[in-house]
Amino acid sequence: MIKACIFDLDGTLADTLESMAYVANEILEKFGLKQLPVENFKYYCGEGANMLMRRCLKDAGDPELVHFEEGQRLYREMFAADPMYKVTHYEGMPETIKEMKKRGLKLAVCSNKPHPAAVKVIDQMFGGDFDMVLGQSDAIRRKPAPDGPLAIAGKFGVKPEECMYVGDTKTDMLTGKAAGMFTVGALWGFRDRAELEDNGADAIAKNPAELLEIMENRLRK
Repeated sequence: MIKACIFDLDGTLADTLESMAYVANEILEKFGLKQLPVENFKYYCGEGANMLMRRCLKDAGDPELVHFEEGQRLYREMFAADPMYKVTHYEGMPETIKEMKKRGLKLAVCSNKPHPAAVKVIDQMFGGDFDMVLGQSDAIRRKPAPDGPLAIAGKFGVKPEECMYVGDTKTDMLTGKAAGMFTVGALWGFRDRAELEDNGADAIAKNPAELLEIMENRLRK
């Protein structure tokens, strides 16, 4: 029985692709490095801000990561100042979240986005619909370590197997499976079906509304 649903943020709850690309390219420009296509960020993201910056710098002409320390600092500062720039929720997501709340589920976010930015994005996009938001910090290992989802389950007082974990990347599938949760791949996000299925997705949702159907099917088991 599903009692809680834990969501990834970037590429799952919110389309943040242009936002990430804009901030990173602003930083690369400061360093005199080349700008990178927005589509590239579908693959730069997913494993935290530091990894995103490493990948950007290498592809932009800094293979030795000379600018990494300053780059990751600037990335966090710029997102903290304006985490909502060009961020939009996916069609049907607010309605799906409200329906889950109506059905009595506990809802949480577990993201590799820096914690302050994750909190601001969720507060502004979904108000008080989420019971807990957990972004990346020094206090907890980033995904795909299962620490975040397990900490959330503990806070909610539910077993891992009573949680549905939803994400859009390999990192998310590995995270959910490592936590022992029913893991759903979000096909509207940044990666394709093959990546999600190859990394252990228990189910695939083509749009947010399908999460409700998957949940209902799970409740019958």
